[in-house]
Order: sequence, then structure tokens, then C-alpha cells
Amino acid sequence: MNYFWAFVIGGLLCAIGQILIDYTKLTPARILVGYVVSGVVLGALGLYPKLVDFAGAGATVPLSGFGNLLAKGIREDIAEYGILGIFTGGLTSASAGITAAMLFGLLAAICFRAKDK
Repeated sequence: MNYFWAFVIGGLLCAIGQILIDYTKLTPARILVGYVVSGVVLGALGLYPKLVDFAGAGATVPLSGFGNLLAKGIREDIAEYGILGIFTGGLTSASAGITAAMLFGLLAAICFRAKDK
């Protein structure tokens, strides 16, 4: 059942994004920012961790999960380092994902060549 709920919740988040792209005048960038901010807000309210417990990767993989991860890291670093945690918490909590994205982007750039249209 864990895989089922991860698929359903992750698919629902993606479907909402696709509906917003298709039926509103919002740009994809604004929708992505909305997802990250919603993850931060839901994490601050204590709701997103419950969704992660229920849906697993279906909640952590989308951009709302990234926002929740940033907020969680900031909360933890503020508790440990004080006001300095505002600046360090988000980067330290998301550093593995950011590094992976950069490395895979570099690998794709090395392996494939851009073509003119």
C-alpha cells in the first residue's frame, strides 16, 4: 500500500500542476514557486510531515517536498545555532539534492550536444 499511496499523492500533486498550467494564465515558474512556498507553509503548520508519513516519496519528491525540506532544515539549525541557522539551515538540509541536480546536469551537458532548431 505504501507504493500505491506514493503514486496517488505524487500523481495528484503533478495533476494539480498540470491543470494550473493548462487552465490558468500562471507561468510554470510561478506554479513551481507556489509549490515550494506551499511546502514551506504546510511544513510550518506541521501538516506536511504527516503527509510525508502517509505518502512517502509521493510527498517528498515533488517541489512541495523541497520547500518542506528547506523549512525543516532552517528550523533545526535555528534551534542549534540561533539566528545564523536562518542562513545555513536550508542549504545544509538540501545540499545532497542540490549537488545531485548539479552533477546530473553537468553529466547531461557532457553527454549530449545542443542543436539549433
